[in-house]
Parts: sequence; C-alpha cells; structure tokens
Amino acid sequence: MYSYQRLKSFCQEVFLKIGCPAEDAKIASEVLVSADLRGVDSHGVARLSGYLRLYEADRINTTPNIRVIHETPSTAVIDGDKGLGLVVAPFAMKIAMQKAKMAGTGWVSVRNSNHYGIAGYHAMMALDNDMIGLSMTNASPLVAPTFSKERLLGTNPIAVAIPAGKQPPFVADFATTTAANGKLEVLQRKGEEAPEGWVQTKDGLPTTNSSAVKEGGALLPLGGSREKGSHKGYALGAIVDIFSAVFSGANYGPWAPPFVSFLPLAKDPVGEGLGHFFGAMRVDAFRSTEEFKSHMDHWIERFRNSESLDKEKKVMIPGDPEREMEKIRSQEGIPLLTPVEKDLQEIASKFGIQL
Repeated sequence: MYSYQRLKSFCQEVFLKIGCPAEDAKIASEVLVSADLRGVDSHGVARLSGYLRLYEADRINTTPNIRVIHETPSTAVIDGDKGLGLVVAPFAMKIAMQKAKMAGTGWVSVRNSNHYGIAGYHAMMALDNDMIGLSMTNASPLVAPTFSKERLLGTNPIAVAIPAGKQPPFVADFATTTAANGKLEVLQRKGEEAPEGWVQTKDGLPTTNSSAVKEGGALLPLGGSREKGSHKGYALGAIVDIFSAVFSGANYGPWAPPFVSFLPLAKDPVGEGLGHFFGAMRVDAFRSTEEFKSHMDHWIERFRNSESLDKEKKVMIPGDPEREMEKIRSQEGIPLLTPVEKDLQEIASKFGIQL
C-alpha cells in the first residue's frame, strides 16, 4: 500500500525531472493520483510510464505556452502547445469558470493537447464555485462504430459534476465504450479475460480476449452490440469527438494521436493534437443556489431511498462508489498491481528517485 501523498510526491518529482515547472508538476501529479484515490486505477500512476514515453518521443512539451486563441464573452478556444493534458485541462476549466462568472455559463474547447487523466477531476473543479461542471475529451482511436471493423473513435469519456446542499455532489464520469481501455490494460496485467461485449477481434467477431485490441481488434461502444444499444454508445462517443475536436481544431476520429508512443501519428492530420471540451454553468444563472441545492438534496435522497432489488445493496447515485473508495484509500493507502509497481520502480531507478 502507498499513501496518496507519497505517490503524489513521487509523480511530482518525476514531472520535475522531465522539465515541468514546479506548479505544473504539482497540478499534473494531483490530477494523476486523484484517479488512484478514487479507485480509477486505469487512469492513475499506471499511466505515468505512458506519459514519459510520449515525452521521450517528443510528443509532449513540458514547458508549453498555453493560450487563448479565440474567445467571446462566454466561449474560448485554447491551444495547449503540446502540453501535458493533466496541466492543459485544469487551465481550460478555470477559463470556463471565469467565463461563467461573467456570463452565467462558460464553454471552452481545446486543441493541441494530450491525454488529460480522469474526466471527473476537471468537472469537479466547478463544484466549489456553486457551478455545474462538464468535461469531455477525445482519445486514441481504438473503438469500432456499430457494424464497423475499423477503429475510428476513442473511449471518449463524459463527466458531469453537480453540486448539492447537505448531500454530496452528483458526479457522473464514464467512458462512452462498454469499458475504458485502461480497464482492459488492468485485465491484461492480471492475465484475465475481458467480459463479453467489451471487445471484438480484427475481423469484427465477439471475443473475451483482453489482448484483442493489441492484436488488431477494437473496443466496443457502450452497449456492446446493436441489440443491446451500442448505436447509442457510438452516438455519445461521436458527440464527444465533435465537441472536443471539430469545435477546437484538434484531430478527430481516426486521426486522433494514440496514447501509446510506439504507434505512429497520422500522416495526414486534420488538426493539432488531442481535443477537450469543458463547460461551467453557474447555478444561480437558472434559479437561486439555495433552492437548487435543496432540490438536489431531495432528488438524491429520493433515489437513494428507492426500493432495492437486493436488500444488501442500496441504490447509489453517480459518484458514490468513488467517494467510498476515496475514504478507504485515504485511510488505508492505495494498492498497486505488481506490474505497475515494477514500472514505478524502474522510473525511480531511472531518475534516481526513492519510491
């Protein structure tokens, strides 16, 4: 077990070693390890070696000039200058909140960025300002649209964070695929098969092989098959791709740059880097904050108290599992899979850092 603070400090040292300014290293490590703390192990320190490989391949700029290149009173487009998405995304979300403070809502699209960690972190930034936060990003093309063999979309997550009063906030954070690719990587490290409906072979056939994507197959949209609604997952992923990349001038669809450094970038790019999209909405732009929070409490309480199919399993609201995991891991520490721990040990040795 590792404490949150220990892992965060370790990641911060690593980011400093590759040239990140102190404040950027602090932000990047916080975003990264918050995933482990909330139980989203697929997007935490397990990804650190991937960011390092992207840096070594000259695909990440550790001293980016992140800037607004176009704006209106309520919108902005940001160029991330090939920076760490872990740093670019919080910058963009702050701009969205600044816009919301002035105009009621703020909307920001980002181009020329990289993988930004868990979507929920950025959406949750709005909560302390009595705002609703929205966060989405396109990603490596690993997903086949319904009825297709080709990998044209990413796992393209959506996160929405909504404040409440006495109750904890509503936080939905989900991939638009049946499962995020990171969860598939966790299964590969454990040597386990994937559940049915997660992946297909390179010929488009159903499989439970957790290495299917590495062998030319594809992840499946949310639903898994047309009969189970995969066309809806496909539509959600497409919306994220358009909002994140077509809006901003980033690469979309199969042109989105892969997270793994050994795969080549598209020879005919249609934009710059990865794209993100953020939104911030002031609650009092719609109704009084007190009224809204009171009704959110009522909404949450009603759903929590709904009749359960299993008396031992209470109905949850989005965000509950992550909150429970955060409480446990804050006290007991964060467990790491052996391959992940080995990766971190190798990084520690490479940079002369104590893990």
